[in-house]
Amino acid sequence: MKTFTVIVYSDAGHAWGKVKRQVLVNLGIADKVSTYSYQYKDNVYLEEDCDLRLLMEALPETTRIKFVEKHTDKDSRIRSYERYDAQSDALDHMFPDLKTNLSSLTISN
Repeated sequence: MKTFTVIVYSDAGHAWGKVKRQVLVNLGIADKVSTYSYQYKDNVYLEEDCDLRLLMEALPETTRIKFVEKHTDKDSRIRSYERYDAQSDALDHMFPDLKTNLSSLTISN
């Protein structure tokens, strides 16, 4: 049996499970994750109530899930990350240089 480890970050009000974005893509659930989850670089922080359960249900039955908990008594920095957006996320992966190219675009009259 394979083990899939999820680091769960929590503060006094909520918790999120950290997974690589590619895991969501590979499992076919990247477009099902809600905007209650957050993203930073190539990681997605799945909110505990719905999105983390979505991951657990999508993993093969032969996979054991191991949770490693990390708690803070302060507000988690995850709350400052960008909200997850499946549509913009898909575009970012299809066209990784698009934002860079658009930011350097100059329009003249």
